Amino acid sequence: MKTDKVNVRTGVITLTVLAAAFSRLIPHPWNFTAIGATALFGAAYYSNRLLALSIPLLALWLSDLVMNNTIYSGFNNHSLWLFPSSFPWDYAAFLLVGVTGMGLLKKINLTRVIGASVTASVVFFLASNFGCWLGSALYPHSLGGLMLCYGAGIPFFWNSVAGDLFYCGILFGAFELAKFKFQVLGKTSV
Repeated sequence: MKTDKVNVRTGVITLTVLAAAFSRLIPHPWNFTAIGATALFGAAYYSNRLLALSIPLLALWLSDLVMNNTIYSGFNNHSLWLFPSSFPWDYAAFLLVGVTGMGLLKKINLTRVIGASVTASVVFFLASNFGCWLGSALYPHSLGGLMLCYGAGIPFFWNSVAGDLFYCGILFGAFELAKFKFQVLGKTSV
C-alpha cells in the first residue's frame, strides 16, 4: 500500500535525522558533527518541503537542549537553557543549508553529495560567523572586525567540512544501501 510505504520511509528518515543530531552527544572535535549532513539529508529525502526543513531543525534544537542542559550546564547561568544567544543566526544558517540542499540534491549521486556537503559548510560558516560578529561586542562592527571574526572561525570551519563530508557519507551511503535492500524506502511521489 502506498500510504504504508510513505509512512515507513518518513519514519526511517525521521529516526535517521534524530540519531544523526544526537550523535553530537558522542565526544568529538569542535564542529566535527552531523549537523550540516542532517540538514542536507532531510532536504534530499523528505518529499514534503516543510518536513524537510522542520524535522532536522527540531532535531537540532532537541540535541542542543539536551547538550546545553547536561554537558554544558556548568557554563549556563540559568536553571533551564532553551535557546543560545546565537540561536537566530545559527538556526537561520541551518535552514539556509537545508534550502541549499533542496536545490543541489534533487538527484542523489556522489558528486552532488560531496558538492552539497562542502557548500553547506561554507554557507553555515559565512552565515553563523556573520551573526556572531553582528550580535557580539567581541569584534568591532566594521569590515575589519568582520574579517577578524571570519579569521577566528577558520580552524572550526575545517572541522565542519570534515564532519559534513564524513556524516554525509554515512547518512547518504547507508540510506541508499537500505533503499536497495528494502523497496519500501524507495522514492515515492507523495
